Amino acid sequence: MSPVFPMLTVLSMFYYMCLRRRARTATRGEMNSRRAIESNTRALPINVEIVQYAKEVLDFSSHYGSENSMSYTMWNLAGIPNVYPSSGDFTQTAVFRTYGTWWDHCPSARLPFKRTPTSFCSQDYVELAFEEQVYPTAVHILETYHPGAVVRILACSANPYSQNPPAEVRRLLQASYSSVRWEILWSEAPTKVSGPQARQFTPCIKQINFPTNLIRLEVNSSLLDYYTELDAVVLHGVKEKPVLSLKTSMIDMTDIDEDEDEEKYGCGMDALNKQFSVVTLREWPTNGYFDKLPYELIQLILSHLTVPDLCRLAQTCKLLYQHCCDPLQYIHLSLQPYWARINDTSLEYLQSRCTLIQWLNLSWTGNRGAISVSGFSRFLKVCGSELVRLELSCGHFLNETCLEVITETCPNLQELNLASCDKIPPQAFNHIAKVGSLKRLILYRTKVEQTALLSILNFCSELQHLSLGSCVMIEDYDLIASMMGAKCKKLRSLDLWRCKNITENGIAELASGCQLLEELDLGWCPTLQSSTGCFANLARKLPNLQKLFLTANRSVCDTDIEELAANCTHLRQLDILGTRMVSPASLRKLLESCKDLSLLDVSFCSQIDNRVVLELNANFPNVFIKKSFTQ
Repeated sequence: MSPVFPMLTVLSMFYYMCLRRRARTATRGEMNSRRAIESNTRALPINVEIVQYAKEVLDFSSHYGSENSMSYTMWNLAGIPNVYPSSGDFTQTAVFRTYGTWWDHCPSARLPFKRTPTSFCSQDYVELAFEEQVYPTAVHILETYHPGAVVRILACSANPYSQNPPAEVRRLLQASYSSVRWEILWSEAPTKVSGPQARQFTPCIKQINFPTNLIRLEVNSSLLDYYTELDAVVLHGVKEKPVLSLKTSMIDMTDIDEDEDEEKYGCGMDALNKQFSVVTLREWPTNGYFDKLPYELIQLILSHLTVPDLCRLAQTCKLLYQHCCDPLQYIHLSLQPYWARINDTSLEYLQSRCTLIQWLNLSWTGNRGAISVSGFSRFLKVCGSELVRLELSCGHFLNETCLEVITETCPNLQELNLASCDKIPPQAFNHIAKVGSLKRLILYRTKVEQTALLSILNFCSELQHLSLGSCVMIEDYDLIASMMGAKCKKLRSLDLWRCKNITENGIAELASGCQLLEELDLGWCPTLQSSTGCFANLARKLPNLQKLFLTANRSVCDTDIEELAANCTHLRQLDILGTRMVSPASLRKLLESCKDLSLLDVSFCSQIDNRVVLELNANFPNVFIKKSFTQ
């Protein structure tokens, strides 16, 4: 054989590797545009396209609305549009709880986890079920106010209306040793949209090899000027799997790269688990210059890698395997970015590495059977002794046994986040009272009931940050506030968003006993009336207030604003949306006295029109004055 042919083979391989490298390093915009061009040529026109609106909202991380109504709730995403193409602030839309970075700059803000991959920027999510399973060809999102929050769209192999997946899906699941498969249809970094007007957002989505009727939207609202509002989601798809063109020129190298990376680098749960358990490594006579580096320096270098990167590096040699498995690399561990991949096997493989773990984030993980109660319990029994912070928001696998294990195996726990863990039964929260060292407790949208909460407040006197937003099972918030005032003297932030029955009596007890409060959210608390003097009393008793939300309290008046101006000069954020009783004159006094004020929401305040807002903006340019509108 001529020596030319081996050389051609090598060159061909080199050319293929260059194409893969180019695909891997291409910008997301280049990849999306290439997919957009090729999508018209890949699928042959043999299927009739099905168009369907969401049938049901299955799960979500937060919403602005109440648990007992439809206004501003995620449930508005089911069905046909209510508002689109109109623009503005409408109660018939779906709205998440936060926007911008304001919640990151208040006393209750939590420190971020290190090693969070830059590709993961999701802050909230909503999962939608559709009537029929289809191979998606397009997803339309109808955004009616401040668009631009959606950063990721995913499809799931599970059919929420059937326990028996199709044969093709079963083969995929068997190949990946998992019960559910999630595939990213589209993702993008947060982008700033020029205006608040309504739009239909239709990103170019990736073609997947299984049918779906379960779509997940993930959002990041950090660049938004105000709350984003979503009206409906439309799924386009075909019943039969599209046939790919056989022309080699139409193959998308990014698809090949992503598929191979799933197998090699752990984008699927099975591969991730295999990386955790790698033990067979090739012997090398030396480790090069790594043998000359101090152990601590190598550890410092590796501390900048993400968890999947650590797993990949562990496969290179025994020296780096030893470093990558060192428990010191897992003092702070966030598995939330990998929520779709984490299961019992993942936790089992991580156990030996996490014996010194202090911060653990399992938010969004474990749903649809991925993590079992026994798997979670085994992990904590091995790794819980040093835990200080535990994030479990939206963990729907959690039950009373899990809370009992947490309180028994985590004696040093100081922060516990159970936000939107709405499957935990009410009586289970009694176990939290055993963790007397707690300083932060987040119970937003849980079923905690009054007896359990009173016990927690009685025994957890070190609490500094407490979130009880949208906790609808509590019958008497005045009694809860009285217990806080008596027992929780160190409280710095308190979220009572949408508590339905607190009165001036509870506010008086709270203000008298918790005078270190710097943040208080009383938004949508309809039983509080300014005529009782409750807000003026708050201003006098809590001079350290930096954030005060009195959202949708129609009775807030000039006297309350003037008391805040006189007594709460450190105020940074104030929300008085919806009041009819506040005049421009009192706002000027507030802005002149509170030099640190940066956020003022006067939406739907009838005396504060756009002319007043423009005038105040001109005189106080450092304050972001929010004025919502309805078209």
